[in-house]
Amino acid sequence: MGELNKEVVDLVWERPGSNAVSASLFRRWTQGLVFSETEHTALEQFEGGPCAVIAPVQKPSLYLLFLVEEEQKAALCSTLSEILEQACSTSSTTSYCLVTWAKGQCPRTTTHTPLTGGPETSQTLQDQKRIVKSLSELREEVVSLYETWKGRCGVLLFLYSVILTKRIENIRNEIEDTTEPLIDPVYGHGSQSLVNLLVTGHAVSNVWDGDRECSGMKLHGIHNQASVGFLTLMESLRYCKVGAFLKSPKFPIWILGSETHLSVFFAKEMCLVAPESPSEQARRVFQTFDPEDNGFIPDCLLEEVMKALDLVSEPEYYLMKSKLDPEGLGIVLLAPFLLEFFPDQDTGIPDSFPVYHYNGLKQSNHNERVEYAQGTALVLGFEDPMVRTDDTPVKRCLQTKWPYIELLWDTERSPSLN
Repeated sequence: MGELNKEVVDLVWERPGSNAVSASLFRRWTQGLVFSETEHTALEQFEGGPCAVIAPVQKPSLYLLFLVEEEQKAALCSTLSEILEQACSTSSTTSYCLVTWAKGQCPRTTTHTPLTGGPETSQTLQDQKRIVKSLSELREEVVSLYETWKGRCGVLLFLYSVILTKRIENIRNEIEDTTEPLIDPVYGHGSQSLVNLLVTGHAVSNVWDGDRECSGMKLHGIHNQASVGFLTLMESLRYCKVGAFLKSPKFPIWILGSETHLSVFFAKEMCLVAPESPSEQARRVFQTFDPEDNGFIPDCLLEEVMKALDLVSEPEYYLMKSKLDPEGLGIVLLAPFLLEFFPDQDTGIPDSFPVYHYNGLKQSNHNERVEYAQGTALVLGFEDPMVRTDDTPVKRCLQTKWPYIELLWDTERSPSLN
């Protein structure tokens, strides 16, 4: 491979000076983008690892639910084109790069049979890059390569296409730790930078809104509302805090992250992603002053919160401070704050609505059949009596977005986050 291609492999797979990636780990990533035989719009993942690409590509589940089988090709290619277009729009160039096998070089293996060997295996097979300059050309080329995306190494060929479209130097400028590869060389999981690249077009390492300063370093976050959201179990465990740009996307589709896997939660209710209500804006602003998500702020910060929300003038602030902290504890709780200023706010979200969950791994699905789990969500207010359902990882992940959500699944068991 040429030097540029070696840079791609190093960026994806290797730490500088580290040992080569194991053949078994690499083999897990050599599958294509293949639809399940039991759920014709759901992509199937054969082994752990490539969910970092498969889950973002699966994101249009909301629309795929209503497609007939013959429309698979158009839907998948449209999604691939959108991801490449997004990567290009955050690059310094206006060209798209599509990586495919050179003519006659595609491995003679079935879609379900992985290659053996590490990344160097694919290097022994000649690849070729197709450069296109317009969006219309891109869409035509992506459709023409449909069998390539489905076939052996389709996941990796698409990933390499995104990287070369975005450009390696741009990705390295966005990644926080450039010594860490996009794919973990020990466990084979995609990094947060890889997930963010495919979801937002930016390979930043963090999930909060905007940039932050830490010990003189600028840490990059998400700067715009994403089309598809991201929620993670790690937030419920208080390891991170996902910002509003990922929690409140343009469409009611959220990639769900566990410690080891990515799945997708989605609904048909567009009101779930309607513009913020005043109370939702107030909650978000309040929580920016509560980065550890304690549910309260020091009373000395109340004035800043109120000014940020343009609520009251300075004399009223002192009155409100004593009202919200009558016992003089020096803190202001979120719930009383919202009740004081937004007592009758209607978020516009229905009391209940149908929801769906997708997990591409056979072994993680009921009866080992890749199918959408269907259920009903109940979103209550903090003052409502609780209707306890399960306490599964899926629910704990969703509670980072809707603290009082309850889930009633139609299946015999709750869907798995792993």
